[in-house]
Amino acid sequence: MNAVLERTKRFCGYLVGIAFFVSGILKLMDPVGTGLIVEEYYRFLHLDFLSFSSGVAAIALSLTETILGAALITGLWRRTVAVAMLAVMGFFTLISIALLIFNPPMDCGCFGEAVHLTHLQTFIKNLVLSALCCASFFPFSALGTPKKRKYVAFSLVTAGVVTFAVYSVMYLPLVDFTDYTASARLEASERHYGRSVAPEEEYEAVFIYEKNGRTREFSLDDLPDSTWTYVSTEVSEVGKRRTEESVVSLPVIDRSGEYHDELATGEKVMVVSVYAPESMPLWKWAAVDRYLRNVEENGFSPLLLVAASPETTDVIMDRIRNQRNMDTGFLESVLYSSDYKTLITLNRSNGGATLFNDGFLLRKWSFHALPGPGRTVELSSEDPTETLLSYSTVGTLSFQAILLYSFAVMLLL
Repeated sequence: MNAVLERTKRFCGYLVGIAFFVSGILKLMDPVGTGLIVEEYYRFLHLDFLSFSSGVAAIALSLTETILGAALITGLWRRTVAVAMLAVMGFFTLISIALLIFNPPMDCGCFGEAVHLTHLQTFIKNLVLSALCCASFFPFSALGTPKKRKYVAFSLVTAGVVTFAVYSVMYLPLVDFTDYTASARLEASERHYGRSVAPEEEYEAVFIYEKNGRTREFSLDDLPDSTWTYVSTEVSEVGKRRTEESVVSLPVIDRSGEYHDELATGEKVMVVSVYAPESMPLWKWAAVDRYLRNVEENGFSPLLLVAASPETTDVIMDRIRNQRNMDTGFLESVLYSSDYKTLITLNRSNGGATLFNDGFLLRKWSFHALPGPGRTVELSSEDPTETLLSYSTVGTLSFQAILLYSFAVMLLL
């Protein structure tokens, strides 16, 4: 009986640990997005003065959640982890109750951008996890002891998680769950040039039955009773329906306030987006200037989008000229304004690049991984479809490999 009880408790612990590990790793993959979620919670709790710490808090929260999940799965420090998990779940449940009562226009962010839950779903999830925690931890006297090899498993997974966290801070998320993902189409491409994705044909089945010498047509949702005799089925085209696609907008505003979002819909458009221009150091502006000059020389159309008003961009350019003694003429010739929310969703890296072709998003780079001159030359002659497929596939496979490695080490070692 004791063996059955222990296995049941460990199974409940596995379920909670997996939920925490997956939730933490998804948030850790996108620290910028998680920081935005933390900011929303600060506003909801009237702690706006802590907004400066949202980025650090996001990483700390994600790491804590992931490591707690790993500790639960491997079964280490069971009493300490039990107390910590009960405290965390109690806090999360109280927050979910507050969200349910006040119903603010925000997402819980439990699984980052990957899964969006309503406030009621979040509350139910926390209740289920809390119940599993109680089943796993009580009574404390029956928690059991871990196997020594699990300390090795936990150490290997923790090292991998920390490495993944460093990568996520430096580069873009391996999997992009935002609307601005690879293959997303700019809404302006259809508005300005009449481009659209070909619709798919839609068909309807008509069932013909016979009764008392007469025939009649029926739809699938309105079939007759058994007194009718089936005769045949006919299929007819009833219209066209669009294929599922992500259609996004990208505001491009010039110094006079006019929209020119058609500029991003041409062939081989390289967009560098700066969602926090005030905090971007001068050396980064110089690097962006060199990069945009290079892509133009290789046949791309450069576009610099800054989350600032035209007046503010003038101030920024003046600061660069005066403090770095740099010619900003080229930057100003490709400089346009956009909005903060769009740019931070488009590219999580401040100063990162995004490649569009014929109104479709092909791929993204963080500022720390901008393609060099040699790679830019290759991109200029590379087939757009090949660029798109290689980008979307590599990131997904890499993330799946990380999850597979982590769970294999924690469960099998």
